[in-house]
Amino acid sequence: MLKATEPGAEMNAPGKSSAVRAMFAEIAPSYDRLNHLLSANIDKRWRRYTVNKLADVLDRPGALALDLCCGTADLTLELEKRARVIGCDFCHPMLVIGREKIARRKAARATLAEADALNLPFADAQFDAVAIAFGLRNLAHVEGGLAEIFRVLKPGGRAAVLEFSRPVVPLLHQAFNFYFHRVLPRIGAFVSGSSAAYAYLPESVKNFPDQERLSAMMREAGFSSVRYHNLSGGIAALHLGERSL
Repeated sequence: MLKATEPGAEMNAPGKSSAVRAMFAEIAPSYDRLNHLLSANIDKRWRRYTVNKLADVLDRPGALALDLCCGTADLTLELEKRARVIGCDFCHPMLVIGREKIARRKAARATLAEADALNLPFADAQFDAVAIAFGLRNLAHVEGGLAEIFRVLKPGGRAAVLEFSRPVVPLLHQAFNFYFHRVLPRIGAFVSGSSAAYAYLPESVKNFPDQERLSAMMREAGFSSVRYHNLSGGIAALHLGERSL
């Protein structure tokens, strides 16, 4: 039987919300350090790339962005360089760390809110841009998360989904799978003290839709002009979609 801090790794697993919240609360103190260590800081480059692909929307007068499943606010702070932004997450210990980072960096245009991505406390068509980084596959209902993103996005706005995906280079695919399934869980467990969290990560990525299927799901949710960019050979992919006027 799964412990409370061991969410099912399959997409839309029963009871996933409470298990994911507990898991991230457990690893919050070491989350940032491990993210940057395990990705060799490439995750920072991926976030900057995401913001660049939203730049024209963020630069609109009075633009407001939402960083969904914001965790410790790394992407929130990148978005804040260009626009006002609300970071939203349902894991309180992660938000506490995020608030400390925002205060240290004097990010005056960034605010954090504690809320569930499947039931957002925001009005319809409120945001010019909605971004979610490495959070969509953790939702208890991925399709419901896409529907909420679409609901709160303004007509003419843009959504950005940054997520681990499928490497498209054969040798890279093999090397990445070995690292992701054999090496990363051991390092993550050693540093964080949680073997469950870093065993869950590669399994949840394996069960998440690939680039083409996620594109199709975004179209099914109502997004138009859906496209994706493979990052680092497809280790991650950035999916973009618009809400038509």
